[in-house]
Amino acid sequence: MARPAKGGGRWVEVPPERLHRWIDGFAGRHGPVQASAGPLVVRLVAEDGAVAEFTVPFPPLEPAAPYVARLVAHARRDRTVGVALVRLGGFAAGVFRGEELVASKVGSRHVQGRTAAGGWSQQRFARRRAGQADKALEAAADAVAGVLLPRLGELEAVVLGGDRRAVDRLRADPRLAPVLAKECPPFLDVPDPRLAVLRDTPRLFRAVRVRVVDPP
Repeated sequence: MARPAKGGGRWVEVPPERLHRWIDGFAGRHGPVQASAGPLVVRLVAEDGAVAEFTVPFPPLEPAAPYVARLVAHARRDRTVGVALVRLGGFAAGVFRGEELVASKVGSRHVQGRTAAGGWSQQRFARRRAGQADKALEAAADAVAGVLLPRLGELEAVVLGGDRRAVDRLRADPRLAPVLAKECPPFLDVPDPRLAVLRDTPRLFRAVRVRVVDPP
């Protein structure tokens, strides 16, 4: 699904297995292309002025010709990737080899909603909710540490997702510093972390993001 891109154009996401076909289709619609590349972006400019800018997944990319072939091979390579998904009431941590989930832990903790009810004082309600949130995030950090730290030497990258504020709370845990040192985009905007949501993340973190600008 295309989304508007800041600065013009639109973002599309292309699975690695379809990337070469997508590029061939772009050239077929817009004419022969000229390619340039850096470690983070590969840029195609077509004969009619259309532009496709590919954000390199799991950068950097060696910026040497042939750029398109290098990008496709880089995107399709199987990697060992750690995933940590955290929302206030739930968490999921996993290790993937390619698209195969080889280790995981998923859990949830109850956290009150934001609105007090039942005659509680607002301050008492806020303290209780804060305590529940702290325990939930502690459980999430324990899960991430328990799943990813034993395999740290295997991990080529770590992808985070869920709620950004909840994930940012994890950064204060010193155990997770070596895990977070391998953090790599994209940040995954996912619903409450469950096993099915975790299993689906390779579709998101392996996709190649392309900014497409139509001809002037």
